[in-house]
Amino acid sequence: MPFTADEAFDLLEQSRARGRFSQAYLLTGAPGAGKRQLLEKLAAVLLKAAENPLKHPDVHAIEPQMKSRVIGIEAMQELIGSQQMRSLMGGPKLAVIYDADRMNVSAANALLRTLEEPPGSTYFFLLSSQPEQLLETILSRCIEVPLRSTSKTPFTPRQVALLETLRGAPEGGDLAAVFSLVRQFSTLASEAKAEIEDRSEAAFKKEEATLKQVGARKDAIDEREDFYKALTESRYRSERDGLLAVLEQWFADALRQQHGAPEMEQPEFHEATASLAARLSTAELLRRSAALAELRDHFGRNIQEQLALECAFLKAFGS
Repeated sequence: MPFTADEAFDLLEQSRARGRFSQAYLLTGAPGAGKRQLLEKLAAVLLKAAENPLKHPDVHAIEPQMKSRVIGIEAMQELIGSQQMRSLMGGPKLAVIYDADRMNVSAANALLRTLEEPPGSTYFFLLSSQPEQLLETILSRCIEVPLRSTSKTPFTPRQVALLETLRGAPEGGDLAAVFSLVRQFSTLASEAKAEIEDRSEAAFKKEEATLKQVGARKDAIDEREDFYKALTESRYRSERDGLLAVLEQWFADALRQQHGAPEMEQPEFHEATASLAARLSTAELLRRSAALAELRDHFGRNIQEQLALECAFLKAFGS
């Protein structure tokens, strides 16, 4: 379950007070979720530094290099070497890796060997908005702290289009209406994927040209191409999950209206969800919402996407 940065800090501070603080944490979340703010608060406590804790002499950090946007083996070796040295201030040392998903294979493997037997009194903090790009073995050696933003993210144009289709659908939930909603969902998801593929290809071509200019090996270029392919799939899944999320919120708002909750996730559509709340029982709303939750689970497995989509929409929006 994602936490706000303040919630995560409170939990981690409790772990530290009980002597259960880990030596390796992975702070994840979308840009703006508060990863650096959380890191700064943790550094202040661990280093007993009230002002500018991330500028402390015993904080060593690396991030992607300006030209290649990659964290290479040289930077990683320098970071690891700094953790083998004596603390400058006599306390713990912090090793910070910003945009950790940008490590190349050599850097990731070097970090992995260190995480298997981390130096004493050293804490590793990896920050990433794309943790699925990290090696599974690195993920297994870090405690992930997933963060969520406290500000409400506005709906994307595609999410609004999907909600407008749902608002305009007939209340009976006949097959034609259900499959029209399926087609709309699929079309919007496909449009998003095409745009993501175009952006990833353009970004890779630009990076490829830079890598060739600096004399990078072919395997390094191939590695970055694989990265962008994986990034494309990750971003597509995020876009698709965002479309599914607004449908889940649709039913959640209907339940809120049944029980007099003061705030809605989708206040612009309150009349439509109020009509839904009046027409269906709480048990029926929960059943339909569960169908979408099951679809989200199926999206995370090797199940044919279109078939899973049709089955779930029949359960959620059918008569």
